[in-house]
Amino acid sequence: MNNNSLTFPSNFLWGGALSANQVEGAYLEDGKGLSVADVLPEGILGRIVSPPDREYLKHKASDFYNRYKEDIALFAEMGFKCLRVSIAWTRIFPNGDESEPNEDGLRFYDSLFSELKRHNIEPLVTLSHYEMPMYLVEEYGGWISRSVIGFFENFVKTVFNRYKDVVKYWITFNEINMILHAPFIAAGIRPDKVEITNQLLYQAIHHQFVASAKAVKLCHEIIDGAKLGCMIAGLAVYPLTPRPDDSLEVIKRERESYFFSDVQARGYYPSYMNRFFRENNIIITMEEEDKEILKHTVDFVSFSYYMSGCATSRDDIEEQEANIFKTIPNPHLKSSEWGWQIDAKGLRITLNHLYDRYQKPLFIVENGLGANDEVVDGQIHDGYRIDYIKEHLIQVGEALLDGVYLMGYTSWGPLDLVSQSTGEFRKRYGFIFVDKYDDLTGTYNRIKKDSFYWYKSVIQSNGRILYPDC
Repeated sequence: MNNNSLTFPSNFLWGGALSANQVEGAYLEDGKGLSVADVLPEGILGRIVSPPDREYLKHKASDFYNRYKEDIALFAEMGFKCLRVSIAWTRIFPNGDESEPNEDGLRFYDSLFSELKRHNIEPLVTLSHYEMPMYLVEEYGGWISRSVIGFFENFVKTVFNRYKDVVKYWITFNEINMILHAPFIAAGIRPDKVEITNQLLYQAIHHQFVASAKAVKLCHEIIDGAKLGCMIAGLAVYPLTPRPDDSLEVIKRERESYFFSDVQARGYYPSYMNRFFRENNIIITMEEEDKEILKHTVDFVSFSYYMSGCATSRDDIEEQEANIFKTIPNPHLKSSEWGWQIDAKGLRITLNHLYDRYQKPLFIVENGLGANDEVVDGQIHDGYRIDYIKEHLIQVGEALLDGVYLMGYTSWGPLDLVSQSTGEFRKRYGFIFVDKYDDLTGTYNRIKKDSFYWYKSVIQSNGRILYPDC
């Protein structure tokens, strides 16, 4: 980079990202209802235990519900400009279909947002982060039912009106494209209760699209100057070989994810889906007003990014599962201890693809390294995490030079939490160590890792320390 390369804007939103179901704990306290996340003790693709038959990690998680003031103070010490959190739907409407909200749940988020404001940290709030009420699953079949749109709309109206003076940045559905890979946690569709077909999945997806567009409309009506975005799970995909068929397979894989942001960012179904629907005998049932509702498009596009993979049209090469996606490992890349391929340049590629596609502001709302950290003499030396994030942020800087408009970067998760994919605590992401273990033992004490001080210096310098030669 040259001397003109220090391009992180002065209002860049540096921070971290959490989800209620992975950090809060207190899973049935103060009137909270049971959510889909509460009944998955082994992670997203594990068995469903409903109701839970014993205590599981997520039930107390990182104890953020009781320690959020302590944690927010630590985030403020790092210099966070932004903290991404989610509002647990079941704290506000325990069953999901009530007409009146649970005041205790609303008061918790009153206090949380007040504490963030006290430390000058901007909240970025996800409305639905794998926290659908189990009651809506059991009684309505999850997002298969169009009735859920109305229940979600009621939830959204409630929190928009309650927090309109303190929250200006919102996201509708976390990693909305995960419904294709994990339909239970993403949409409340139980694989042990119904046959999951393409017809069923894409009808549920349509209901989420309509709900998301209605949320955009409500946000713009209720909250002056607010911005609402969509979110997808990002994955850079490369052709395994130069064979044209492999490049066509890449286009197919990319469209599996970009379909979701295409609809929410452009306001209509992309033409390439016509062939897919036709060849898979899918007929989307729409009401008359749906096409008009979808025209309420998001203000920004956000995404998670952890890894990349390869694709091929050949059926004799076995794919491997990592971060729920199934891909072919890239022989030119190293992998984390959980098999996720580390590819910082893939983040730059993804940023350019998304910005070229939509010309809307982007937001990296998840990126980080899960690792089995060790405490040695009361310290955690996680240079591997520093290296991972540093390399990714350098590529973010390159994307800014490429002309990408990026609102901010919130690392996942600044505080150790329960892994969504595996249900473990030993797969740690944080700059802050939480003394909690997979056998449910631990004091919950917080310890600053080496990465805590490094990320603090990144934020203080607005990214300048990433480029020591400039």
